[in-house]
Amino acid sequence: MDSVVMARALFGSSMAFHIIFATLGVGVPLMIVFAEIFAGITKNSDYSLMAKRWTKAQAILLGVAIPSGTIVGVMLSMLWPGFMEIMGQVIAVPFQVEIWAFFLEALFMSIYIYAADRLSRKLRILSVIMVSFGSASSAVLITNVHAWMNTPRGFKLADGKVTDVHPLQAIFNPSFAVTAIHVVASAFMTGAFCVGSIAAYKLLKKGKSEREREYHRRSLYLALIVGLVCSMATAINGHFTAQMLHHYLPLKLAAAEGLFETGPHAALEIFGSTSLEKQEVVGGITIPSALSFLATDRFDGVVRGLNDYPRELWPPLYIHTLFNLMVIIGGFLVALSFGALFYRLVLKRPYPRWLLAVLVAGGPLSLIGIETGWIFSCTGRQPWVISGVQKTADAATLSDNIGVLFGLFIGLYVLLMILTITVMRYYFKRKPVARELGVTEGS
Repeated sequence: MDSVVMARALFGSSMAFHIIFATLGVGVPLMIVFAEIFAGITKNSDYSLMAKRWTKAQAILLGVAIPSGTIVGVMLSMLWPGFMEIMGQVIAVPFQVEIWAFFLEALFMSIYIYAADRLSRKLRILSVIMVSFGSASSAVLITNVHAWMNTPRGFKLADGKVTDVHPLQAIFNPSFAVTAIHVVASAFMTGAFCVGSIAAYKLLKKGKSEREREYHRRSLYLALIVGLVCSMATAINGHFTAQMLHHYLPLKLAAAEGLFETGPHAALEIFGSTSLEKQEVVGGITIPSALSFLATDRFDGVVRGLNDYPRELWPPLYIHTLFNLMVIIGGFLVALSFGALFYRLVLKRPYPRWLLAVLVAGGPLSLIGIETGWIFSCTGRQPWVISGVQKTADAATLSDNIGVLFGLFIGLYVLLMILTITVMRYYFKRKPVARELGVTEGS
């Protein structure tokens, strides 16, 4: 198989694995922050117990995120030497600062874990806020490089050599702000929905004491509040992302929406698949002028189509499906969290089993949304690794031995995932919440 394809497959699978732990590593600390705050406000010990148990889970997740992130960093150099030659001269600063962000996260995580019982409530909250700040900062700094790859600024390339470097222009590139906000908000959302999924699953199980069920109801309630706010923030930011694509990456937007012809009143296509032969989206739901409004804030705004560009520069047309899946999942999670909170706060009724079953799906769906979002963003940039500057084929290694590495690393990721699940199950089975609440299971 072609070395470029294998390099993309190996790096993509490594990122797909790492992004699970990186995302939860950003989302779960925020849930711990709110659990500590709620504990201080309500004086209810359940929230303190949530913070304690979620911290143990965070420590396990961090134990996998660190080595998997290290692997990704090594693979950047190993698989993409051409890219690293340019990136290292232009935008290495975020990678360097990210080390300090991780140091901040690890330092306060250690303080919170080992000294929590000796700290006041305010200091505990401050410690875990710093953990959350450190993890979110890491995500922002890494995302900064990804944003620069989409909208590169701050240098010139003359005869294959990097010149006229301006690091601040590279860092504050046009897509940085909206991309960073989207990544952090969606990570917070995913952490909340994963916590909510576990709470809903526990509420579905029979034989639980009323005391334990009350604990899980509080956990679910907190997760839904954070999930609703963050999912709405992600959706709103998606509108600004569409406008950024319209201004700076119009080809990517056209491929995402299956738009072939430039013109006003561009329609938004939901579902369906992009047909190259028919030059349209087949089997979708068409919303007239909606894409023009999203991109330009005007229903008669002109949106550029695929046919304005050479076909060899088009990204794969299946990114329309990826984009739709990401948006539909995001919209569903907004509706799910809003509906569940409406059921509790307005109707004041207990959650029916069918709604709990749907809430269980919220966590896995949010992770699928994260994965499809990253695949869409990276695949939609093809055939470029640095948009308009360096093609993926020119950045990749020429080694013929990537296939062996691919098999080895896939095996490693499967093993790490099995070990993570095993350790999680072992720890929380040994320390069930019923015991920590001081009740007997099923009583």
